[in-house]
Amino acid sequence: MKRTDDRLLPVLLICAQAVVWPGAALVRGAVPPASALLVAALVAGVVTAALALRRARPVTTLVVVAAACALGAGPLPTGATAVLGTAGVALALFTLATERDAFTAVLCVVALAAWQLLYNLSLHGLSDRDGLDLVLTSVLYAAACGAGLLVRRARRGREAAERLLRRAESERHRLPAVERRRMERELHDVSAHHLTAVVVTAGAALGLRDRRPELAAEALEFAVETGREVTRALGAVRAPAPSREDAPSPEERLLDLVAGFRRLDQRVDCEIDPLPDGTLADAAYGIVREALTNVARHAPGADTRVRVRYGDARTDVRVTSAAPPPGAVAHGAGLGGGRGQAFLRSRAREAGGTLTTGPTASGGWDVHAVLPGRTAAPVERSVPRSYRLAQLTAAVGLVVQPLLPLLVIRAEEMPSGGRVSAGVLFALLVAAQAVALLWLRRAPRAALAILFGLALLWPVAMATGGYTGPVVLPPALSLLATCAALAADAAATAAGPSPAGNRPRLSLPAFPALPALPALPALPVLPAAAVAAHAAAATAAVLDRGTTVPVWAVVAGATAAASLAVGAARRAGALRGRRDRAARGTREERLAAWTGDAVRDAWAERRRIAAGLETTVLSRTAGMVAEAEAGRLYVTAERAREALAAMRALLDAVREGETGPDLRPQPTLQALDLLAHQLRATGRDVEIRLTGRVPERLPTAVDLAAYHAAETVLAAVGEEPAVLELDADEDRLTLTATGVPRAADPGVRERLTTRVTALGGTLTTGPRGTVRLRLPLVAAPGDEKRER
Repeated sequence: MKRTDDRLLPVLLICAQAVVWPGAALVRGAVPPASALLVAALVAGVVTAALALRRARPVTTLVVVAAACALGAGPLPTGATAVLGTAGVALALFTLATERDAFTAVLCVVALAAWQLLYNLSLHGLSDRDGLDLVLTSVLYAAACGAGLLVRRARRGREAAERLLRRAESERHRLPAVERRRMERELHDVSAHHLTAVVVTAGAALGLRDRRPELAAEALEFAVETGREVTRALGAVRAPAPSREDAPSPEERLLDLVAGFRRLDQRVDCEIDPLPDGTLADAAYGIVREALTNVARHAPGADTRVRVRYGDARTDVRVTSAAPPPGAVAHGAGLGGGRGQAFLRSRAREAGGTLTTGPTASGGWDVHAVLPGRTAAPVERSVPRSYRLAQLTAAVGLVVQPLLPLLVIRAEEMPSGGRVSAGVLFALLVAAQAVALLWLRRAPRAALAILFGLALLWPVAMATGGYTGPVVLPPALSLLATCAALAADAAATAAGPSPAGNRPRLSLPAFPALPALPALPALPVLPAAAVAAHAAAATAAVLDRGTTVPVWAVVAGATAAASLAVGAARRAGALRGRRDRAARGTREERLAAWTGDAVRDAWAERRRIAAGLETTVLSRTAGMVAEAEAGRLYVTAERAREALAAMRALLDAVREGETGPDLRPQPTLQALDLLAHQLRATGRDVEIRLTGRVPERLPTAVDLAAYHAAETVLAAVGEEPAVLELDADEDRLTLTATGVPRAADPGVRERLTTRVTALGGTLTTGPRGTVRLRLPLVAAPGDEKRER
C-alpha cells in the first residue's frame, strides 16, 4: 500500500504537467518538435522515478528532481517543466522534512533557494520579475518544508503518546507483581527474624529452666516485645505510608551495584540521577551491570565512569572505561558467552531506546544507551559532528556550482539604476514575516503587531520598486503569514492547556480559575485588526495602480476577501485544536483507566495477603503475646511456632499466586503509595506527602472520596513536577495539589466537585495549577466500619 501511495502523486504530477505542456500548446494548434517532446519525456521519467523513492532517499530525490528540472528548462519552452519544477520540488522538500531531522530539512531549503538564486544570477542577472519569482519560490519552499516539519512533529507526538501508553500498559501488569514481591519479602523478613527468634529463645529457656530459671522470665518478656513488634511490622506491610519507599529506589540499586564492583577492586566513579521505578530503571540497571561485568572480565582495574542522566526528552546511560593498567591480567576474558553486546542492545531496544558501543581514543571501551525520558518521546540517534560538517560541505559545494561558469565566461556588465528592485523589497518583507512567525510563541503580541504593520508596507514596496506584476499577489503573501499566525492561535485556544501546563497566549483564559496567566483578549479584536490591516493594504495597492472600479467596491471586495481568508484560517485552526484536544483527552482517559486498574489490582493483592495475615498470623501472634503475659512459656513457644508455620504457609500461597476469593475492594488513602508508584513508573514526576495530623483511620466515605479525588487530580499531571499534600485539623481533611494545571479543566473540575459536594466539602483552585479540596471528617450514616 505504501508503494502505491508513493507512486500516485508523481503520476498525477506528470498528468498535470502534460495538461500544461504540451497539452495547452496542442489545443492552440502548435505542435512541439519531436526533440522537445523527447527531452520532456526524459525529464518526466527521471523525476517520476526519483519521487517514487522519496521516502527511502529524500535528500537524493530532492537533488535529482531539482537538477533534472534545471537541465530540462534550458532546451524546453517556458512552462514545459513548470509543474514538475515547482510541485515536484515542493513534494520532495515536504517528504524530506517529514523523514529527516530539522537541520537537514532547513539546510536543504536554504541551499536550494541559494542555488536557484545564483543560477538565475549567472544567466540573467536579477530583474524585477526574477526577484518576485525568487520570493514566490522561497515562500513555496518554506511552506513545503514547514508543513513537513509540522507533520513530522505531529507524528512524533503520536509516537510519543503511543509509547507512553505502552509504558503504562506494561506497568499496569507489573504493579500487582511488584506489590506481591514487596509483601513477600517483608513477610519473610518478619518470619526469619522476629518469630524465629521467639521460637529459639523460648526453646533455649525451656531447655535451661532447671539450671537457669531466670531465662524463662527474660524469654517471656522478649516474646511480649517481639509479638508487639511483629504486629507493628505486619501493619506496615499491610499499609505502608504513601511517602515511604519500602523497596530500594533505582538510584540506590545502581549505587549498590557500583559498590559491589568496587569491592572487587574495580575503580568505578559514578554520577547517577534518580530514576522512576519500572521498565526504564530495569533497563538502565541491566545495561550498567552488563557493562561493568564486561569491564571486570576484560579490563580489570581500569578506571571506569558510570553516568546516568534522566531528562525530559531522553535518558543517557553511559559506561566508559579506560585502558587496563599495565600488567593487569584478564582472568575472566574467556568466561563470557559472546552474547553481551546482543543483551545490551536488546535491553535498550525493549525500553524504546538505542545503544552504541565502541573503543575510545585512549584504548578503553564506551557503552552509551539513549533511553526515553520523562515524556517517553521516541529516541533518535545522535548525529556526529563530522556528519553535519559533511552536510554543510556538500551544500556549499552545490550552491557555488552555478558560479563556476563565471570563472571562464566574462559576464556582461549590468546597468545599475537608482531604484531598488521590487523583488529585493519583497524578499526583505518576507524575511521579516518569517522572523515574526518564529517569535509567535515567545512574544505573541509583538509578533502580531509586526505582522499587521508589515501588511501596510507591501503597497509601499510595490510603489517604491515599480512593481508591475499582479496587484493582488503581494498583499496575498502578507495575508498568508497573518492567517498562519491566527490559525496557530485558534488551534492553541481550542486545544486548551498543553501537557506541560503552558496555556495558549493569544486568547482569553479558557479556565477562569487561573487568572494569573497572561493572555490576550479572546474578543474578535485580533481577527478584526487583521482584516482591517490587510483590507487597507489591498485597497491602497489597487488604487495606486489605478482602476475604474468605485472606491467603495474596492474596499468592500478587499474586506470581504480578507474576512473570508481570516475566517477560514481561524476555522481550520479551531478544528485542528479540537481534534488535538479530543485525541489528548482519549489518551488521558486510557492512561487514567490503566492507572486505576493497576492500583486496584495491586490493592486487591495487598488486601488478599492482608486478609491472610489477619486470619492466621496476627491472630496467632496475639495469642502468643497473651500467653507470654500470662507466664506460660511452653504455650508461648507453641503459639510462636504456629504463627511461624502460618506465615510460611502464607508465603507459599503468595509464591504460587493463589488468589482466593475475588475481593476487588475500592482503594483508600492507604493505596496512595501504589498510585504514586504507578505514576512515577510511567514518567510522571509526583510526590505525595502526609502530615502527622492525618488520622490513621478515617470514615469510609471520606477515605474513599479522598483517594478518588487524589486519583483524579494526579491523572491530570503533565510534564511538570506535582506535589499532593494531605493535612487534617479537628474536623476537616485537606488535599492540596500543586503543579497540576489541567486540574482546572471543566471535566476534571466536574468530577472533583461531584466527589466533594456529596460529603459537604469544598473545592478551590488557584494560580499555577494549585487545587485545594476540603472534606469534613464526619462519618456518614452506615460508615461505622471500614471496608475490608
